[in-house]
Amino acid sequence: MNSHKEITIDGKRIGPDYPPFIIAEMSGNHNQSLDRALEIVDAVAKTGAHALKIQTYTPDTMTLDLDEREFHISDPKSLWAGNSLYKLYGEAYTPWEWHKPIFDRAREVGIIAFSTPFDDTAVDFLESLNVPCYKIASFENTDLPLIRRVASTGKPLIISTGMASIGEIDETVRAAREAGCKDLILLKCTSTYPANADNTNILTIPHMRELFGCEVGLSDHTMGVGVSLASVALGATVIEKHFTLSRADGGVDSTFSMEPAEMAQLVVETERAWQALGKVSYGTTEAEKKSIVFRRSLYVVQDIKAGDVLTKENVRAIRPGLGLPTKYLDVVLGKKLKQDVKRGTGLDWDLLA
Repeated sequence: MNSHKEITIDGKRIGPDYPPFIIAEMSGNHNQSLDRALEIVDAVAKTGAHALKIQTYTPDTMTLDLDEREFHISDPKSLWAGNSLYKLYGEAYTPWEWHKPIFDRAREVGIIAFSTPFDDTAVDFLESLNVPCYKIASFENTDLPLIRRVASTGKPLIISTGMASIGEIDETVRAAREAGCKDLILLKCTSTYPANADNTNILTIPHMRELFGCEVGLSDHTMGVGVSLASVALGATVIEKHFTLSRADGGVDSTFSMEPAEMAQLVVETERAWQALGKVSYGTTEAEKKSIVFRRSLYVVQDIKAGDVLTKENVRAIRPGLGLPTKYLDVVLGKKLKQDVKRGTGLDWDLLA
């Protein structure tokens, strides 16, 4: 199927020959409660998703503690309007001392846990916890020093490509590979929160796979499962979605996050979409063979004596399909029978004189 080798993360295989790898992104949906964070881990495991992702930064590694000019979010359309960047990251960040309990809980409930680092200190910290892979966020996909640092761990690297041009993705991919990354997954991503289906452009997925010769998936900020399912049909092998226990509970990313029942549906339906791809196939499959009988075929529909002529009155195309194929109707009309035939007999060449 693919010229490049499949990827294994913590024993889980990823590639076209396996069901899509589903990542639930907790982000800031723990609402500053470790108990809630651990509840989210448990809920992710119950949905059947394969992995949980968090983010590793502090307000100070992200920005300056200023609430003025460009450090203040003034766009009235933003979900985070009225906050300073520093305050927003203070609300959203996952305290570093929570990482180990979250990762330990994930291991207990049988899911893979990893994180998105935002600077070198985060990478060093995550290495001390021995994460199995790394994710680079869309906003960091042009931060080549960070990409090189993460790639140098030799662990699989998942990179969201939101806003990046082909040239920028190319620079990023080269930087990652030159620094030691052998297992690379690019995620098509639209960096709006939430995203709309009409600005998602998932036809990019097969193009990106061909261009960069790596696994490709989708980081999906749209509502529902439709866009993710369509992306699987286009070859996405990884799907990432934000996850919350309940959107009604609020939280920095809650508005575009999936609830547990939706995530469970995503897991089932993406696997179905993947199974349905199969291969190019025509003709009767093994499973369909029993259904051939439900085609129409030519049957004698009146009692006929030997020597009588077949007409449209005494021969019809009906079910089941045990007589001659219907395409021979014009050939048999006007022919004589060599024996008596009862109504309800499938027509056969041997019956004709």
